[in-house]
Amino acid sequence: MTKKEFADMMSEKCGLTKTDSMKAYDAFLATTQDYLVKGERVTFMGFGTFAIQDKPARTARNPRTGKQIKVAAKRVVKFKAGKDLSETVAKKKK
Repeated sequence: MTKKEFADMMSEKCGLTKTDSMKAYDAFLATTQDYLVKGERVTFMGFGTFAIQDKPARTARNPRTGKQIKVAAKRVVKFKAGKDLSETVAKKKK
């Protein structure tokens, strides 16, 4: 799903114009990003939680050459699906 497809679906479900739904989409992403940059969790009840996790530096191995390489420490975004989302996805058949 692209940004445009998502905004179009939002406009259909909310009754917003496509322009307003695109603005709401952009505001949602910016707000979520701002909180994550501050190191705070973002939780949507029933949907899931976004959180930051610090990964320490480590030594890894290149699978092609077998040579050891150093992997720098980094911050990553984790997402844990909520109960409602997990159950809905599990019930849906392909």
